[in-house]
Amino acid sequence: MKVKMTTTERSTHAHEPVPDHEQKRLALGYLQEAWAEARLDGIDGDCLAQACLFAAFAEFVTTYGEEAAATFAEGLGLRIRNGEFSLDQHRQ
Repeated sequence: MKVKMTTTERSTHAHEPVPDHEQKRLALGYLQEAWAEARLDGIDGDCLAQACLFAAFAEFVTTYGEEAAATFAEGLGLRIRNGEFSLDQHRQ
C-alpha cells in the first residue's frame, strides 16, 4: 500500500531538506490559515497587517541585522508601486 507523505511528516525529517520555494509556499499557507482564523475572531485586517509587518521586520532584524533589514525595507516602496503586492494583478 502506497502512503502519501503529508507536510507535517515531511518537516520532521531533518535529512530531507525542503526547497526554499516550497518552504515559502507552506509558510504562506500557515499565515493565511492564521489570518482567516483571526478574522473569524473579529480581529481587524489592518491590525493583522501591522502585527504581521512588525513580526516580519523583527525577524529580519534578528536574522540579518538592522542595516540589512533597513536596506530591504527601502526597496519595498518601488515593489508596492509596481503592483507586486496587488492581489488583482495576480488573479488575471
